[in-house]
Amino acid sequence: MDLNELAKTATFAGVILLENGAETYRVEETMSRICEQYGASVVDAFATPTILIVSFSYHDQLVHNIKRIHSRSVDLHKIHQINDLSRNIRANALSVEELTMRLRGIRNEKRYPFLVTLCFSGICTFGFAFFFHGSIHDAIAAFLIGLLIKLSVNLAEQIKLNSFFVNALGGAVAALSAMILTHLGLADHLDIVIISSIMLLVPGLAITNAIRDTVSGDLLSGLSRTVEAFLVAVAIAIGSGTIFMLLGGF
Repeated sequence: MDLNELAKTATFAGVILLENGAETYRVEETMSRICEQYGASVVDAFATPTILIVSFSYHDQLVHNIKRIHSRSVDLHKIHQINDLSRNIRANALSVEELTMRLRGIRNEKRYPFLVTLCFSGICTFGFAFFFHGSIHDAIAAFLIGLLIKLSVNLAEQIKLNSFFVNALGGAVAALSAMILTHLGLADHLDIVIISSIMLLVPGLAITNAIRDTVSGDLLSGLSRTVEAFLVAVAIAIGSGTIFMLLGGF
């Protein structure tokens, strides 16, 4: 068995988990489990939102691997698939090469079609308008803005715009669109429409994971995720605030 390949495979599984929003403890546990399934001992796995390290011993031979994380999103289905795969390596009698191929298949698996994601983005903002006690006009306006935000964010991500500016753009689109629709009489409450729309950008999973990591003792990851969530909130505020400053008397 190629021990370097085992280390790379375990790290690869951790990369996919982190890229799709997994908690720190789950990433470290999965990497350790994969190494142990193939007979490794004294396994140490370390994960932060931006870097992964795995180290293990195999018949007195020490092996390490480090991997940098460059992008992060949310796909809970991929997390479930890798979690299930790592727990059934022995039951399925998978070689390291077969495991790597399975992991590649999971990583390359296509998400929902963009039109489906676009539609549910609108439904999400539509529902939040009622949650914040808005009218049917506010809900319809929020639905339209939700579609526009998703289109804008998707376009910004395609041209590889920095995530801070992506969220700032989303906040600006929400504020500008809400102001226009309210001015045209198509929405009743400007504040409710804006709040409902920017809920699409709020980093709920990042905040949840930050609390989870901090409580479980992963202080570095918890702090990193907290700062990340704070910066997203700042970006949204800057985007929407800039529109208010420029068009406050609209």
